[in-house]
Amino acid sequence: MKTVGFIDYYLDEFHANHYPQWLKEASGGELEVKYAYGKITSPLTGMTSAQWCQKYGVELVESVEELIAKSDCLNVLSPDNPEMHGELCQLPLRSGKRVYVDKTFSNSRQEAQALFALAEDHGTPCFSASALRFAQELEGVDREQLAGLVSVGPGPLDNYAIHQIEPILALMGPEVRRVMFTGSAALPAALLEFADGRLAHLSHHGWDCPFAMTLDKKDATTQRVEIVSDYFHRFMEEMARFFLGAEPSVPHQDTIAVIAVREALLNASAQPGQWVNL
Repeated sequence: MKTVGFIDYYLDEFHANHYPQWLKEASGGELEVKYAYGKITSPLTGMTSAQWCQKYGVELVESVEELIAKSDCLNVLSPDNPEMHGELCQLPLRSGKRVYVDKTFSNSRQEAQALFALAEDHGTPCFSASALRFAQELEGVDREQLAGLVSVGPGPLDNYAIHQIEPILALMGPEVRRVMFTGSAALPAALLEFADGRLAHLSHHGWDCPFAMTLDKKDATTQRVEIVSDYFHRFMEEMARFFLGAEPSVPHQDTIAVIAVREALLNASAQPGQWVNL
């Protein structure tokens, strides 16, 4: 059995609360979240790192250095505070141990490039991805025949845009040339223009809106895809394979492209109706 260490900004959040059991199940018991470090007490619930560790049966460590020394694999979480990844990743990406960094990897292309360069300089295998990338429904899409698509999903733009951007780029490729914000604060929406002139449209709605796409084909046919599969557990299986020795399934350049689009989209939201180049 390999041990996994959690490094988080604060531990009482959805991913940290569910990953231990999901990762154990996905690995057939070969992985166990054994150690955890939380930088601060949860600002949402007031739960301390010590209380979280007691609740989930995980050993609290006092420093990132101690956690790295004790763990076989490392999971840098902080899913709702990607601005903390630059700090929280510094020692893990120097460790040479396998590291998964939770979504959203970073807030800028420049920081994403710097973090991956740090990992490569120290021989640290790592990757980051949206769980939506692994949805079963996307596997059957003929990417070569895509002329464009329309994507919808729930949640706020800053925290949930990656869950639409990453599947879009996984299907249509990473070569986005520019983006335009076409929505409002209440209904965020945007156009992505690819280098070959194809367009993708995305929009954010209420929490009851499913992740779904309408795919336009080059033969003038249309395919409707609604994500109903258990993409989170498929994603955990991918993380487990990586921690157990498989190559990262998402190339660094793909993640950098996703982050670059998200960064441009957030910038474009301040100037609706205007193209923002990547």
